[in-house]
Amino acid sequence: MMRKILSLLLFAIIISCNSTKPTTKTAGVKKVVEKVENLNASLIPDNPSVIRGTLSNGLKYYIKKNGKPEDKVELRLVVNVGSILEDDDQQGLAHFMEHMNFNGTKNFKKNELVDYLQSIGVKFGMHLNAYTSFDETVYILPIPSDDKDKLEKGFQIIEDWAFNALLTDEEINKERGVVLEEYRTGLGAEKRMMKNYLPKILYNSKYAKRLPIGKKEILENFKPDVLRRFHKDWYRPDLMAVIAVGDVDVAILEAKIKAHFDKPNNIKSSRKREVFGDENHKETFVAIESDKEAMFSQVELMYKNPTIKKTDNTVRGAQKKLLEGLFAEMINSRLGELRNNPNPPFVYGFSFNGGTYVRGREAYQSIAMAKGTDFLVALKALVEENERVKRYGFQQGEFERAKKSMLARIEKRYQNRDKQESKRLINPMIDNFLEGESMPSLEWEYKFFKSELPKIKLSEVNGLIKEYLRDDNRVVKLTGKEKTVTEKEVLDLLDFVKTDNTIKPYEDSKVQESLFTSLPKKGAILKEENNEEFGFSTLILSNGAKVIFKKTDFKDDEVLFKAESYGGTSLLSANEYLQVNLALRGLSEAGIAGLSKNDLNKFMKGKIVRVRPFIGKFSEGMNGSSTPKDLETLFQLIHLNFTQLNKNEEAYNSYVSKQKGFLGNLLANPQFYFQDAFGKFQYEGYDRYTGFPTPEAYDKSDYNLAYEIYQQKFSNAGDFNFYFVGNFDENKLKEYAGQYIASLPSTNEKEQYKDDGFFPISGSNSKTFYRGNDPKSMVSMVYRGQATYNNKDGLAMNALGEIMSIKLVEKLREEASGVYSPRVSANFSELNNSYRLNISFSCGPENVEKLKSIVEKEIAKMINEGPSEKDLNKAKESFLLARKEQLKKNKFWLDNISSVNFLKKDISELNNYEENVISLTVKDVQSTAKKFLTNGAVVGILMPEKD
Repeated sequence: MMRKILSLLLFAIIISCNSTKPTTKTAGVKKVVEKVENLNASLIPDNPSVIRGTLSNGLKYYIKKNGKPEDKVELRLVVNVGSILEDDDQQGLAHFMEHMNFNGTKNFKKNELVDYLQSIGVKFGMHLNAYTSFDETVYILPIPSDDKDKLEKGFQIIEDWAFNALLTDEEINKERGVVLEEYRTGLGAEKRMMKNYLPKILYNSKYAKRLPIGKKEILENFKPDVLRRFHKDWYRPDLMAVIAVGDVDVAILEAKIKAHFDKPNNIKSSRKREVFGDENHKETFVAIESDKEAMFSQVELMYKNPTIKKTDNTVRGAQKKLLEGLFAEMINSRLGELRNNPNPPFVYGFSFNGGTYVRGREAYQSIAMAKGTDFLVALKALVEENERVKRYGFQQGEFERAKKSMLARIEKRYQNRDKQESKRLINPMIDNFLEGESMPSLEWEYKFFKSELPKIKLSEVNGLIKEYLRDDNRVVKLTGKEKTVTEKEVLDLLDFVKTDNTIKPYEDSKVQESLFTSLPKKGAILKEENNEEFGFSTLILSNGAKVIFKKTDFKDDEVLFKAESYGGTSLLSANEYLQVNLALRGLSEAGIAGLSKNDLNKFMKGKIVRVRPFIGKFSEGMNGSSTPKDLETLFQLIHLNFTQLNKNEEAYNSYVSKQKGFLGNLLANPQFYFQDAFGKFQYEGYDRYTGFPTPEAYDKSDYNLAYEIYQQKFSNAGDFNFYFVGNFDENKLKEYAGQYIASLPSTNEKEQYKDDGFFPISGSNSKTFYRGNDPKSMVSMVYRGQATYNNKDGLAMNALGEIMSIKLVEKLREEASGVYSPRVSANFSELNNSYRLNISFSCGPENVEKLKSIVEKEIAKMINEGPSEKDLNKAKESFLLARKEQLKKNKFWLDNISSVNFLKKDISELNNYEENVISLTVKDVQSTAKKFLTNGAVVGILMPEKD
């Protein structure tokens, strides 16, 4: 790429030089070359809106003011420490230390931290969180900033995480159970296989012996002082960074960081923060691992770069990343085309050059999911495509489409540059701290893309493959339910492809310039109605269709779409439903308007727009989105999905073969088996129940009938409402509505959905299922029933779910140390007047009855006493905080406007939400619990297989 830049800039700069100062040709060229080389060697400028600093103790900080969402700050504590730094007797303790920061600090004893954050609407897990990897630990805290005390508490919390963990014996020993339960959740086929293949991927590396979750025997038996030693060695300011991004002035945030973190570093002799790697190897390592519970057949081919990557923050480094991005775009387009072939070689496949487990070690990686046990077929496809690029390179048409795609994505980001959410701005700062990566502004990136993409030569991108592919440092990994391949077969295949004379150049096809050869006859807008209060309008079209649109400024780059009509599969007979249920999902694989899926994908390069039809239980319709620039394409795709869905049994069969490959061994996994078996137990006797899809069910599906039903469902646009929410030109939207929606065929018929009257079992019912050998159980408890919907019970039911989630974290995790993450969801459906409270958790088999009993006691307490005022207030605060953010999101308005219409409700009820939440009482929640939870739960239990 340097040659391209030199040739282009040479001309411009020579003219500049010659126009200002006469010089000899040789001297001029020399100066030009020096200028160009200096330009490319110059550093990428960091985002000037990010304030950086280093405190006297070595702690670094990053600050940026950002107003979306309003009144909120995202805080991070980043510690450049992970499991790779653990001593042999500390395996798992970097992650354990992360847990302990939530279990007692100087200013928040025991569980006070989680309790306080819940009281201000910050949820544990969903908002408040942390993660530990091989090389770093990151703590995540979003905090409301419209209250000075809350903001101050937020900084106190991350200060405590950095410096003030108490690490008492009592809390350490209590937390063992929680961490061991997290360890238990990771048990299974993948972990058993990983134990064998990691030493080959991570050759002679400490990384292979330092999985962040650690060793069970150490987690069970380590002395508290061993954890304290890890904390003392590594939790120190020179290995930390604090990040604050949000709706607060930079000066205030900087002052708080200095007040809380500019403390003396009292550690006299610090341990060196070593950097670890893995060793190069001349041979090709082949890892073939099997496990009867392995859900999928995976193929992975790695070509590891022999040198550890050095961070290159020069313009030249950015140019290299552009080349790599174009390469990935083109190779993955080819693999995507293979996936859509009549006889696809894999379920999916993709390639990229990027990071591995080892910090700084990059590899060119080709990955695929094989169909069944066709490992060699999938591997051959990956190797062949890499070899095809090596011999013949990419073609100009592919190159131009790739540039369009990359430019469209950066333009989308750039258009929304002033409305990015704070949490999405943080990763570049983390990468800058941990690995010294540059963090340019989006404005700089956009200008760079616009400037550099046109200069890149295809030959430069084609040249990358010679850097990527190599015979040394190569690893092939195959994992699945059984070993059907030998190491020799794998190595022979790799050698064969190198000399295979049947590999031909890629054949590109001509890309259609337009979706329409001639536009449909335009319809008319008969009437426009405006809802001033909620800011949306309704267009009545000449074919009876309605277009409801709401223009917003929440995101500058987004338009969301939905179309919906009553009916769905509820109008099919049970026999028809069973024949087409699975086939309906694969109809879109045929493409539209005579374009195959591959042809359509090529046409869509450079456009960011999608439309996906659906036929659900009670309705049929479409979902989609676009950028403002691609709004007309969105409307065109809507029209064509109504009128010109292709019928192609070959494309459908390709879809079926991939689905079979994906589903083949899914139910061998104990957790999936349990979900399927428990579902069958609950829906016994229901003639429409299908459970998990199976290869046999796909064989019985009727593609022709499914296509016929689709045609019928989308033959009457006059029975549909079309919804658009986002940033668009209203005049253009009206023009496109007339051209592409009012022109759709319609009749005067109006359908309604049918409720078949079936309801799954409810009340006190229980069944235990046995599958798997790991000491791992699952418990699912479903409280359900039928009742006439009302808003008060609907809100109280949501509150019940939120409060039970709070209580079960407290009781099952913190007090009993028996689970890692209990899951609770609640819903009262107005559509079919039914309610449901789901509670599920994983645990040790020996703890099933004890933990289930704790849940039942909490339910009984909710029925007999109601929640505490404190817990109810936590739920209410969470609801109000969420609603404040939701009101500024396009999806909220799309969902609510469409839902109100579907249920034939008054949208003005939305105005009452905050008042209803505030007025919700303990008695209200208790009353709903009494009505809905008294009859007991349907309980499913998964236990390991008996000896």
